[in-house]
Order: sequence, then C-alpha cells, then structure tokens
Amino acid sequence: MNVQRRRRWVVWCLVAYAAAVATIVLLPIGYGDIVAAITRVIRDGLGITFFGSGWIEFAANVLMFVPLGFLLTLLFRHPWYGVLLALAISAGVEIAQIVIPSREASLRDVLANTTGAAVGAALAWLLVLRRDHRRAARPAPSEAH
Repeated sequence: MNVQRRRRWVVWCLVAYAAAVATIVLLPIGYGDIVAAITRVIRDGLGITFFGSGWIEFAANVLMFVPLGFLLTLLFRHPWYGVLLALAISAGVEIAQIVIPSREASLRDVLANTTGAAVGAALAWLLVLRRDHRRAARPAPSEAH
C-alpha cells in the first residue's frame, strides 16, 4: 500500500477510534457493574481468585489504547511520537473525568493507557514500519547485478 493511501486509511481509523473511545470514557456511566460481573466470572467460573477487578480495569485500559499507539505510529512513522501523544491524551481524559459524575480520575489509568499505546506502537513498528524500512534499504532491481 502506498504511503498516501495508508495515511488516509489511518486517519479514518483514528476518527472512528476517537469517536468510540470518547463515547466510552466521557459518558457519565459507571462501569463498576460490568467490571464486577467480569470479576465474578473469572473468580467463580474460572476459579482464578487472585485476579481482581483492579486488574480487569487495568487490562481494559491497556487494550483500549493499543489501537491508538498502533495507528499513531503508522501516521507519524515513529513509535515514540504516538506513545507521547497517547500519554497526553490519556492525561487529558483523566482530567476531564474529574468533572464527570460517577467517573474517577486515576494515575493508574494513565499508566495503563500509555502501556497500551506503547504495545500498539511496538506492534506497528514490528509488523509494518520495519518492513517498510527494509524495502527502502534494498537496492532497486535495476541496481542489483
């Protein structure tokens, strides 16, 4: 896929992602009941007693930011730019949650979100950008002898 087409695709994916995440993080809905239900399934259904609700929330935050790190890395073609922007976005979201009823701001969420973005950035680098760099470093077919 050429670079311009990929950038257009990435921007559209970022718009869809932003809309979905904004809906999740900014609605005045408490997610405690969902987390509690998942915790019960893991504890009672699977018998895993050490994995509490805090871990479920942390894992959900990591997973929610993996696509952001992936897409921003593809957009900027540099993994750390996306991770730093994700950190700033995460901090902004947590600050916004201070004023939303039934939501709580948390530094732990910022850590989880940034971790997820770093995982996404690493995946983008390993799966896409590293291959692009290898292709660019190869000599053109007319140059090879």
